[in-house]
Amino acid sequence: MPRIVFQSFLVLALVILTVACTPTRDFHGYLADETVPAEVEPGIDTRSSVLVRLGSPSTKGAFDNNTWIYITSLQERLAYYKPKVTARTVVAIRFSGEDVVDEVLAYNLDDGHVIRYASRETATRGRELGLWEQIFGNIGRYNYLPSDNNQ
Repeated sequence: MPRIVFQSFLVLALVILTVACTPTRDFHGYLADETVPAEVEPGIDTRSSVLVRLGSPSTKGAFDNNTWIYITSLQERLAYYKPKVTARTVVAIRFSGEDVVDEVLAYNLDDGHVIRYASRETATRGRELGLWEQIFGNIGRYNYLPSDNNQ
């Protein structure tokens, strides 16, 4: 009897451990129902047909409204680790002046570039206060303002 209990406990522990190691997936951005944005045909589709087929875009161009961008991203997280982006699709649809699709550009995760931010800091004027100056610096600087309730 104790052997069967031990074996069942071992099997249960293995099942729990394998379930805990399964990554969780999170989808962000545009999720295509029936039509993928890359299936839009230049010269045939118009702005209104793209809006009907795909819905509103994730974002529009920064400098003009003639570029619609559909962004899809998939992140996986394993246990307590940071989430990792495993798939990303960016489809940019450019419209001509007559609201006809002029160009469809598709990018994936491999087309992205890591941007290094400047690590420099802008110096601010003033002096830095130490711990004791912050704690005891306001002693003696109390301004008593009478309340309006006594009038």
